[in-house]
Amino acid sequence: MTLMKSLMGAAAAFALTAGAALAEPAIIFDLGGKFDKSFNEAAHNGAKRWADQTGKSYREIELQSEAQREQALRRFAEAGANPIITMGFAMADPLAAVAPDYPDTKFVAVDVSWLDAPNIRQVSFAEHEGSYLVGMMAAMASKSGTVGFIGGMDIPLIRHFGCGYAQGAKAVNPDINVVANMTGTTPAAWNDPVKGSELTKAQISQGADVIYAAAGGTGVGVLQTAADEGILSIGVDSNQNHLHPGKVLTSMLKRVDVAVYDAMKAGEDVETGKFTMGLGQDGVGVAMDENNASLVSDEMKAAVEKARRDIIDGNVTVVSYYENDSCPALQF
Repeated sequence: MTLMKSLMGAAAAFALTAGAALAEPAIIFDLGGKFDKSFNEAAHNGAKRWADQTGKSYREIELQSEAQREQALRRFAEAGANPIITMGFAMADPLAAVAPDYPDTKFVAVDVSWLDAPNIRQVSFAEHEGSYLVGMMAAMASKSGTVGFIGGMDIPLIRHFGCGYAQGAKAVNPDINVVANMTGTTPAAWNDPVKGSELTKAQISQGADVIYAAAGGTGVGVLQTAADEGILSIGVDSNQNHLHPGKVLTSMLKRVDVAVYDAMKAGEDVETGKFTMGLGQDGVGVAMDENNASLVSDEMKAAVEKARRDIIDGNVTVVSYYENDSCPALQF
């Protein structure tokens, strides 16, 4: 039986399970909700897998506003949840304010890597490495010589995706044209499928016939419009191939589900510190399944596998946007 406790008068609520142990884990989903078919949903899948396997429960909240971030952290900590898992870079400042007040509570910050606190596990991803692979696939699949990238909120993290994508595309075809747009400059950019659709049509008018969306819930509009207009799309974070079978070239997997599952499995003993999940840790990759089998040639598979091994072995270096705050391969 679920008891719903209101938070700041909003519709969002903590889901508590009656009779659950005090130190059950908790997860704070970012704006867009746990069924955004992308970043948050990957986290939800990891949490659900842990719960299904163990028979245990966890607490959760789907944020509805920026104002709820710190309040959610404090309420979970006061309630004895441990560890408390947060989704998204925007939780960094609230964590910096709250974590020192609860030194015996472990916090897990997904997509955060710059905090200085002994009780936080910070998990980041080498998104540029996975994006490089899907960029290669986009260039190999393109017939027009123009591919597109649509990001969500214009932040360094999303430019990091786009930069890797452009490098992969240009590794296949140095002359390829890569067009890029961001959805917006506020958190609303993560959940605007209408704007995603508009940007997709604009890029198609510029000749793009494969478009990669790294935009959370906004990407649903990108994938839908690409399918409707007869071009290919590339999903992100979760495997989105099934949303439009035969029309989504692949999805750049960001194993947020693994990060969440591992944290819940470790429980109060979760190791703190800074961790990066890249190709070498199976933290990123490309989705291959029955939904895109007809779109991916043997040549494409071989090229992607060779590049994957070369990146892991250090024979190919994918430039990180974070390293010099720019991307020679792509102008935003």
